[in-house]
Amino acid sequence: MKKILLLCIPAMMFATSCKDLDDYDNLNPKAATTVPAVSLVSNAQRVLANTINTPDYNINPFRFYVQHWAATTYPDESQFVIETRSINRFFWDPLYRDVLSDLNEGKKLVTADAVLDPKVKANQLAAIEVLEVYAWSVLVNTFGDIPYTEALNADNVLPKFDDDAAIFADLTTRLDKAIGMFDASASGLGTGDLYYNGNVANWLKFANSLKLRLGMTLADVDAAKAKTMVEAAAPNVITSNAENAKITYLSALPNRNQLYESLVQSGRSDFVGASTLIDPMLATNDPRLPIYFKPVAGSSNFKGGTAGTPNSATNNSTPGAALENPTLPGMLLTYSEVEFLLAEAVERGFAVAGTAEAHYNAAVTASITEWGGSAADAATYLEKSAVAYNTAAGDWKQKIGTQKWIALYSQPTQAWTEWRRLDAPNLVKPAAAISEIPLRLPYPTTEANLNTTNYAAAASAMGGDVVTSRIFWDKL
Repeated sequence: MKKILLLCIPAMMFATSCKDLDDYDNLNPKAATTVPAVSLVSNAQRVLANTINTPDYNINPFRFYVQHWAATTYPDESQFVIETRSINRFFWDPLYRDVLSDLNEGKKLVTADAVLDPKVKANQLAAIEVLEVYAWSVLVNTFGDIPYTEALNADNVLPKFDDDAAIFADLTTRLDKAIGMFDASASGLGTGDLYYNGNVANWLKFANSLKLRLGMTLADVDAAKAKTMVEAAAPNVITSNAENAKITYLSALPNRNQLYESLVQSGRSDFVGASTLIDPMLATNDPRLPIYFKPVAGSSNFKGGTAGTPNSATNNSTPGAALENPTLPGMLLTYSEVEFLLAEAVERGFAVAGTAEAHYNAAVTASITEWGGSAADAATYLEKSAVAYNTAAGDWKQKIGTQKWIALYSQPTQAWTEWRRLDAPNLVKPAAAISEIPLRLPYPTTEANLNTTNYAAAASAMGGDVVTSRIFWDKL
């Protein structure tokens, strides 16, 4: 009788994957028994970029939350219905199961490699650590308290949830250590690196730009620490669009941009631009408008749909042709975002070079040129009274926040974070929404059902497992 072993492997938290394993006589002795570390990192990079940027509303509804897009036939997600499609679980699971778990295993393999040059090993471990910090920060910014110190442990499938502020503090320490490990004179992850193709100098700029982002995220709750982090990072950040942290997709499956998958391959028309975004772009003759969106069918006019209601794809502007390119890069952190952060740092009194206006102008210009516009287009746009830093409406948060919201069009997860952090622009919940605009995602029901005690403690600590509970940095 053939022996069958049933092996159940925890897939991060509680989802399990059970496989029937034939007896050892049926194993292929020529098959590889160890996955290369860089292959694990590559997969983590791909899933991370896909998860934070996909327009699939089963995973990432944040284009609806920031009202860049409105729905057509299925408006539930734009009305902030989360549990019906288990959106929170489908955002949570890939980051733990496919990103952090793969990075964790990759780190173990690199550490155990006895023949790898020490400098190369340090660079690879530093890059993995930067990716881990990035992924953890996304989870904290989305949910608040999460499993952290006891996570990624197959021997503990019921991990406690750690305090979000404490996690953030640890991430900043880890990021500093990673920055100190990089040595641009040696190679790194090599051609398996889907973001920088092994360019260690660019990894160092990415790491410092992430430090700048994390520092500014703390500005309203710990100004002193934010100032220290920002001033240390600022001289070493991304300085051009050529250095953007991004994944370059391919034209073939399964490595196409997720926008192409939803906008073209699906054969459906689920999205239109929201009037919330299109109207102000029309008012300022924003050169990105015909790139972000298509004119209404059969016309040269642009029209936005109403957030939170069913809208006609025929009578409104749908996402632009540029978004239908299967090779459109997926952004993680851009030069435009860096310049907006530096503009904010100046306004907060941090000692970084340049003026707020100069950084603001550089940020807007970087966004326009990133999307194929020219520096002349940007200069014309910045001369408009509603856009120019000295004459645009509102205080510095409103000026920077509004232009940053426009620039983060293809980065929905970060756009949602920055909207919550800067409270600009002033978005109003749709009339049909079941709640206020979410300030966090509630925990997946798998946590409530299977990790009940730890879930209950986390929910209580967050002030309730509801969308109106705030992440620790969201104080204003």
